[in-house]
Amino acid sequence: MEKFEPEIVALCCHYCAYTAADMAGSKRLCYPPNVKIIRVPCTGKVDAIHIMKALQKGADGVYVAGCLEGDCHFKNGNIRAKHRVKYVQKILNDIGWSGERVDMITMSAGMGERFAQTAAEFTEKIRQLGPNPIKLAVDQKSSAVGE
Repeated sequence: MEKFEPEIVALCCHYCAYTAADMAGSKRLCYPPNVKIIRVPCTGKVDAIHIMKALQKGADGVYVAGCLEGDCHFKNGNIRAKHRVKYVQKILNDIGWSGERVDMITMSAGMGERFAQTAAEFTEKIRQLGPNPIKLAVDQKSSAVGE
């Protein structure tokens, strides 16, 4: 049986998390290659639909990475993002998925080590949860049609 490698989408704010990811790369810190980084101007611009769309398109997990609380370049964008992430977690729990597939993480631009550590820890958490339920449903449907 082949080992499950989750697909992770990281929605990273331009000023802090994306810069921390860049710093991790500059320091040659290793983090899983299955983490796909999408730079956003501010995590406050990330809406629930963006997170749900990533899951619908096959991401096994999504995390929103923004500035430390109190340090958002757009005042409170990270606080708005935190509330939206909690909302999506509730929706996922309500439909029987694990809300742990989505998370909010904060860091400053100088925290390359934190970015790498977070990417590794989140990937491991999703690996334990298993594949996105949408993938499983599609695989089962494909198997039934192929028979």
